[in-house]
Amino acid sequence: MNAIIDMQKLLPAWEQFRAATDISPIRDEDHYARMTEMLESLLKEAGGDERHPIMGLVDIVGDLIQDYETEQHPLPETTGIEALKFLMEQHGLKQGDLEEIGSQGVVSEILTGKRELNVRQVRALSERFGVSTATFL
Repeated sequence: MNAIIDMQKLLPAWEQFRAATDISPIRDEDHYARMTEMLESLLKEAGGDERHPIMGLVDIVGDLIQDYETEQHPLPETTGIEALKFLMEQHGLKQGDLEEIGSQGVVSEILTGKRELNVRQVRALSERFGVSTATFL
């Protein structure tokens, strides 16, 4: 990558991008709601393809959401897997009940840390439990 950045080209492109997307550090609940909605839309666009070109933007928006949640809504240290286990317990679900993320064996591997959740699974869990996709990231 060329380390020299042409600011005359970058700044107008950045302003246009920011105006079109509202992507910037999240400062309030309204912006937070818009960014979580955008993350959902981006994940839908990717359609579970972790190599989709939009995934770079998913990472950026996800990081902005995570930064805001960490600052404004601090939770006890937990992982996406711990959140999943909690939600399963709250809803009285067993491993075999999560068919949208895979077989009972796949769910077992995810819960034991042998396998990570992929984008499709995160989106499916988010929809099922009505929580932000950031819950499982």
